Amino acid sequence: MKTLRFFVVSDSVGETGEVAVKAVISQFRPTFEHVVIQRFPHIQEVEHIEQIVKMARRQDAIIIFTLVLHQLRSVMVEASQREGVTAIDLLGPMLDAVEKKINTKPLGKPGIVHQLDDYYFKKIEAIEFAVKYDDGRDPRGILLADIVLIGVSRTSKTPLSQYLAHKRYKVANVPLVPEVEPPVELFHVDPKKCFGLVISPGQLNNIRKERLIALGLMEGAVYAQHSRIEEEIHHFYRIAEKVGCEVIDVTNKAVEETANCIVEKIEQGKII
Repeated sequence: MKTLRFFVVSDSVGETGEVAVKAVISQFRPTFEHVVIQRFPHIQEVEHIEQIVKMARRQDAIIIFTLVLHQLRSVMVEASQREGVTAIDLLGPMLDAVEKKINTKPLGKPGIVHQLDDYYFKKIEAIEFAVKYDDGRDPRGILLADIVLIGVSRTSKTPLSQYLAHKRYKVANVPLVPEVEPPVELFHVDPKKCFGLVISPGQLNNIRKERLIALGLMEGAVYAQHSRIEEEIHHFYRIAEKVGCEVIDVTNKAVEETANCIVEKIEQGKII
């Protein structure tokens, strides 16, 4: 198995470096069957950098680093050259260019982007919200949410909630099953911010069978039977009509596609 290793080294959390790595390796799939990304956050000691570089040499890893302190960047460059390790500086060239352009030294404070960036905190808050109000756990979140998702099991409600949370939307999702009436809060929400997710019975049948197999259960269970799926979808449409929400067919749609569709409609409606 071909393995490509990356060490993401940062004096903050290393999120920027990891995102950059994922963007790059996506352009090379499926050349590498296995990619390992290991973060080394909050690195502020020269000794730690020396150790990481030596480890990268032993494991044949590429180093991606986002270090704001000039001294640490210099040590990383020198140590990498000495050990014959490929190390890529994401922030250094930009810091130097801006410093030269405006003739002002950078602050050199690690993690300051997260300290000052309201976007970051809103994203974290939205992610925590999505986890707390996932899968109908607490119906009180329905009226607090920016976006409410409803649908039968395995229509990507949870991954969609998390994806939208990374775009700073607070999302609550509610599973619909014929035996359980949805929470009353659902019928008091603004229908413009509620979206029903539906999928073709055939694709849902395949997804549920795979889910059962992954859980070590028989694929012929009621959960994956066509008659049960038809019953659930009929119940879904009944509730969606009662709520008055828009229904989105997610058959063969990537989570990103569905999310973009929802965001576009939300922004058009200007209800957030």
